[in-house]
Amino acid sequence: MLELIKQPWPWYTSGIVIVLVMAILLFFGKSFGFSSNFRTICAACGAGKNVKFFDFNWKAQTWNLMFLIGAIIGGFISNEFLSNGEAVQISQATIQDLQAIGFAAPQGLQPEEIFSTEALFSLKGFLILLGGGFLIGFGSRYGGGCTSGHAISGLSNLQLPSLIAVIGFFIGGLVMTHLLLPLIF
Repeated sequence: MLELIKQPWPWYTSGIVIVLVMAILLFFGKSFGFSSNFRTICAACGAGKNVKFFDFNWKAQTWNLMFLIGAIIGGFISNEFLSNGEAVQISQATIQDLQAIGFAAPQGLQPEEIFSTEALFSLKGFLILLGGGFLIGFGSRYGGGCTSGHAISGLSNLQLPSLIAVIGFFIGGLVMTHLLLPLIF
């Protein structure tokens, strides 16, 4: 059984699991989204005493915090005990595109040129990660949720703002991939 779990699963497996999770959440009147956990954690730590935005009943969101903790624990277990140690399998065309901007084929999950300790402690790598983290954090708050919240939860609830956000995410991803990333690297 453990060998079956360690093998790469078909891409559609995640879709089936997402549908099941969303059906359960919709049944219980909950909505999924990870970026809202930051607000909940800040409120639980007492930030509501100083900032009105964090002054709400955070205990009603405890279930979402448990989901976050479960995702972190599940990721750790998957990486430490269920990984077969192989590099992520990507297409040859993607490898050629990465090489064209100076990246080697990933030996793990992410390119070492961005996500290694060496890259983190270089000025360029630090600024890229800092800027990306800021943009993700600001964008999630400004956009009313992150990509998973809008694309999974918002679309399953048939919310027009989520559809607009998802279209924006795709356009932004295309602009980043084809225009900005080659300029940065």
